[in-house]
Amino acid sequence: MSLELNEKEFVSVIGPSGSGKSTIFNIIAGLLSPDAGSVTIDGEDYTGRTARISYMYQKDLLLPWKKIIDNACLPLIINGLSWPEARQQVKAYFRVFGLEGFEYKYPSQLSGGMRQRVALMRTYMFSKDILLLDEPFGGLDAITRSKMHYWLLNVLENLTASVLFITHDIEEAIFLSDKIYVLTDRPAQVKEKVIIDLPKPRHKDLVTSAKFNEIKRHIIDLL
Repeated sequence: MSLELNEKEFVSVIGPSGSGKSTIFNIIAGLLSPDAGSVTIDGEDYTGRTARISYMYQKDLLLPWKKIIDNACLPLIINGLSWPEARQQVKAYFRVFGLEGFEYKYPSQLSGGMRQRVALMRTYMFSKDILLLDEPFGGLDAITRSKMHYWLLNVLENLTASVLFITHDIEEAIFLSDKIYVLTDRPAQVKEKVIIDLPKPRHKDLVTSAKFNEIKRHIIDLL
């Protein structure tokens, strides 16, 4: 298979459970080495190399004994910054991610949606241009999840990040994406690359539009 992610593009990957979506992400992130093929970023081979791409899992994985600002600082600390330097850099992003005023709270004091915001900000601090998001909203209730969709798209308007996104939710993928790769069952192959030619910015009325439901029916047929 071949996947392509362009600058400031939002690309989703949909496929049956067990088809290998998370394995693909682990390969792209350099956590696994492929049997064949390569991972290329800006013309450079990053196959089997870590520390280039940000990766966020479904669980927020925040450290419960650290305040929000220090959880968000961890990627910068790992990369060699001191705590004061890291905190200073991170502070500038709390407003962008809708977390202003929560800097010195603990994870247990935040809702599920707010914790995911922190996790995404921490992910962004690791690598500001390529984000791998593996079902980041899968554990949220439907109302919070819908709000997070609008929030994420609004945040991305203010960032230079490109996003590769795994989901089992077809509507979520259509609403968020510029294009969707639909995978077959294992051994996974790309069954079709679906271009989402819907207007931006995306609004809630879009999900009931004829075009949206036409795309949804097409993807359901592919799966």
